[in-house]
Amino acid sequence: MIDINLIRTNKELVKENIKKKFQDEKLPLVDEVEELDKKNRALKQESDSLRASRNTLSAEIGKLMRDKKVEEANKIKEQVKKNNDRIAEIEKEISEVEEKIRKIMLTIPNIIDDSVPIGKDDSENVEIERFGEPVVPDFEIPYHADILESIGGLDKESAGRTSGTGFYYLIGDAARLHEAMIAYGRDYMIEQGFTYCIPPFMIRSDVVNGVMSFAEMEAMMYKIEGEDLFLVGTSEHSMIGKFKGQLINEKELPIRMTSYSPCFRKEGGSHGLEERGLYRVHQFEKQEMIVICKPEDSMKFYNKMWQYTVDVFRHLDIPVRTLECCSGDLADLKVKSCDVEAWSPRQKKYFEVGSCSTLGDAQARRLGIRAKGEKGNYFLHTLNNTVLASPRALIALLENNLQKDGSIKVPKVLQAYMGGKEVIKPIK
Repeated sequence: MIDINLIRTNKELVKENIKKKFQDEKLPLVDEVEELDKKNRALKQESDSLRASRNTLSAEIGKLMRDKKVEEANKIKEQVKKNNDRIAEIEKEISEVEEKIRKIMLTIPNIIDDSVPIGKDDSENVEIERFGEPVVPDFEIPYHADILESIGGLDKESAGRTSGTGFYYLIGDAARLHEAMIAYGRDYMIEQGFTYCIPPFMIRSDVVNGVMSFAEMEAMMYKIEGEDLFLVGTSEHSMIGKFKGQLINEKELPIRMTSYSPCFRKEGGSHGLEERGLYRVHQFEKQEMIVICKPEDSMKFYNKMWQYTVDVFRHLDIPVRTLECCSGDLADLKVKSCDVEAWSPRQKKYFEVGSCSTLGDAQARRLGIRAKGEKGNYFLHTLNNTVLASPRALIALLENNLQKDGSIKVPKVLQAYMGGKEVIKPIK
């Protein structure tokens, strides 16, 4: 949510930003909220004037009563009552106008960074850099579900009976490898100075509305029936929500945390769900990172954060690249975002395994997260980034570490988490 002062002082900038995001249908909202804001300020001015008048008249009533001028005092009392009635009407009207303003402001997109490329959708995202050499081996790489089945590691048939499409059982070394990756991502981030946290896996609607747009919520999140609770789609939501309504001492900044959670997503719409594979599923696990910092530090942390993800995947012997998300691919709260994509030797292309974003003060403004500084209080900036999400990362590891005989090399950094195992051999 942007600062309404921006609409008061530079509404053309707000409109131009909407155009850059190809959301022209929202352009009238800027003028609408400007008029509502003018009305709101006029109402408040009238209310203040009436209160001042009431105070003056009340003092006059006291004087008249002391002078036993009861009739004159009663006439003024009638005026005071009229003032009070009007003040009550104004307060109700202000409440209604401010609610309209808030609803509109929640739909107006955040101002994107000047460096963001302009484009309509993810097809116009821009490659930034590649890390590691993408290799296509001289033998065929099977589909990842077949690799997992060869080591006895995947059972989607049973999951279909217990839970339906979009769920799975990971078994044996596959499950162990999955957890090893998450644990390594956790420990790597702790080494970088992040505090480890396991957050709540359910959050209330006021937190959901604070961290994402309504459209995103509807597309992603599962609601608990009969309760004001949603299953987390990613742990940064509950991690940012941890600081809701807090006034943080500037000396405590930056706040850097890495968190583990299962994640639950509807994954509906055009993408659909896979019957056999694990690219799109309703449930997965993730190691996440968040930073809450001063506004002037947010871009510095943004560039550090995506690099951490690149490092983790390179340590797993997985080539990756970074993509700058274009304006039309940015969610409304984001200022700037990039995706980390892993190389798929089977598909001979890259696929998304993580996303790094800075949201400016949009989430902090919605949730009331401020810092107490020497020059007063101010809204903080929030950032989030995927350290590693599995099974996406597991797919990348399997394909890039598969050997000709069907065995899977265990990357050196994971061997300690696998009881020293260096190779996973097929069982059939």
